[in-house]
Amino acid sequence: MASRPPPRLVVRRHDDTGPSRRRLWFGLAWLSSLLLLGLIVGGLGRRSAPAAVDHRQQRALLGQIDGLKQQIANLQRAAQVNDVATRSLRGTLAQREEELSGLRADLDFYSRLVGGDAQRQGLRLQEVKLQPITGSRGWNLTLSLTQNAKRGEESTGNATVSVEGLRNDKVVSLDWPALGNAAQKDGMPFRFMYFQQLHGTIVLPPDFRPTRLRIDVRPASGEPVNRAIAWGAALSGNIITAQGDHDAQP
Repeated sequence: MASRPPPRLVVRRHDDTGPSRRRLWFGLAWLSSLLLLGLIVGGLGRRSAPAAVDHRQQRALLGQIDGLKQQIANLQRAAQVNDVATRSLRGTLAQREEELSGLRADLDFYSRLVGGDAQRQGLRLQEVKLQPITGSRGWNLTLSLTQNAKRGEESTGNATVSVEGLRNDKVVSLDWPALGNAAQKDGMPFRFMYFQQLHGTIVLPPDFRPTRLRIDVRPASGEPVNRAIAWGAALSGNIITAQGDHDAQP
């Protein structure tokens, strides 16, 4: 039986510093990780701080914008209220002016009728008014005639109307027979002591644009009354006397 060789024994020196070095490396690694974590957290904090400031500034600007929008809305509402009030005031003033004009006309009418100026006055054209007939070229015409009550005598006669205007860019005049009222071919007759309203109807051609009425009132005795009235004035009932036109005198 062969004999075993004796075991080889290796004698190594025990190093007491190994565990200490490992602990030192572990400690350094832990400190490095803490330092790295601190740097990361600091960087994130520096980045988040400007973002928070920007967010606050944005909220402040949005608040200012909302305030300005509200001010604009308030000003717009105030302007609308002022506009409505202005239109209402203008309408009221126009209505009052129309009422005042009517009262003045009535005062002039009754003053003339009763002879408030203590003078005899002759035949007068007090009012002219036109009203369109819907759906046609016809117009209803109203003439108001007056005379001073102190005259004490009846006025009789006829009133005729001619219409001046443009036709094919030319100035033309349509006399009473051409205005289409066959029932009153000789004019509108009148007979009154103090006042009377005459009613008639005129028809204009479709290619005719009226600009003025010329009214001729011829009493049986005395001077005639001639008036030229603008078409627009006749529509509103206001009389504008043209130069050279006149009322009859006693």
